[in-house]
Amino acid sequence: MPSRVPLQLAKPVREVCVPPVDSIVEFGAYVEGEKIAATGIVEALDLVREHNKSSDGVNAFVWVGLHEPAAPEVEWLAEVFGLHPLAVEDAVKAHQRPKVERYGESLFMVLKTIAYLDHDELTANSEIIATGEIMVFLGVDFVVTVRHGEHCPLTGVRERLEDEPKLMDRGPAGVLHAISDHVVDQYLQVADLMQLELEEVEATVFADVSSRDINRIYQLKREMLEMKRAVTPLQAPLSALPQRRVVPSAMREYFRDVGDHLSRVCEQVEASNELCSSILQAALARSNALANEDMRKISSWVAILAVPTMIAGIYGMNFDFMPETKQIWGYPAVLAVMITACVLLHRGFRRNGWL
Repeated sequence: MPSRVPLQLAKPVREVCVPPVDSIVEFGAYVEGEKIAATGIVEALDLVREHNKSSDGVNAFVWVGLHEPAAPEVEWLAEVFGLHPLAVEDAVKAHQRPKVERYGESLFMVLKTIAYLDHDELTANSEIIATGEIMVFLGVDFVVTVRHGEHCPLTGVRERLEDEPKLMDRGPAGVLHAISDHVVDQYLQVADLMQLELEEVEATVFADVSSRDINRIYQLKREMLEMKRAVTPLQAPLSALPQRRVVPSAMREYFRDVGDHLSRVCEQVEASNELCSSILQAALARSNALANEDMRKISSWVAILAVPTMIAGIYGMNFDFMPETKQIWGYPAVLAVMITACVLLHRGFRRNGWL
């Protein structure tokens, strides 16, 4: 086992301008899984490369993390690490589909992140799922992560790896595995929470007193589609990742395991999306059925009231010769006919389920 790298090594010999640091969350140089002291990114990279030249089989690398960087910051890192301009452009602009691309000896991977937003009640304007992106530049001796969005931070991933040097000693591929595993685990959590939302909405649709708020269900459907767009396109790139040359053979089974978890998430998202579509159709059908039931009730009462209205209209024409107008019992007889007709119509409508 080669000895650990001493902290006092030669100073970097390259002359590179100092970058803006507003978006740099953290950086570190790691040798045998342990973090070593370095005053800057260039010095950290020089320490790592000098150690890799002098030690065979030791995995030393630099990990730089950025959050929503500006173009000059990423371009500076591209100069330091030799990143491809096309990948740098994607990292700055964001809004990319999940993908894995190879540029020379480095790998560029885009991961969509999702987060469940807490809300007291689901309304037509509720935002349930927030999306973001994580871009990963992977080289032999470096990892550069660029994160867009406020959710799914990588601080916990870095701390967990630093607490377990064996995991950090897996090198850049181990970091990529930890990041992808963290993102997919987040998918699972959000999928489970969305399933609970669907069950709650489904219960309200088939309740005795339904709110008939189609807008809420449609909003949930839109959020499910947003989640599907974030999760499903990652399947193909993640399945092909174990075959990449930059991924050591010892790490390929770990990436396959993440791929299996992602497949389960995609199946759950697809099932939830279909269930949401069914709930939306059921809500529309139930709303139409309730509207038809209301129309039947209204029509029934209109028909019942039409009989006395018609009789009263006939006797309100003020002709001189009308039957029973001169009889004492004429008035109560007409009222009796009205009441009897209304009662018979009401019973008939009740029997047919209209009232």
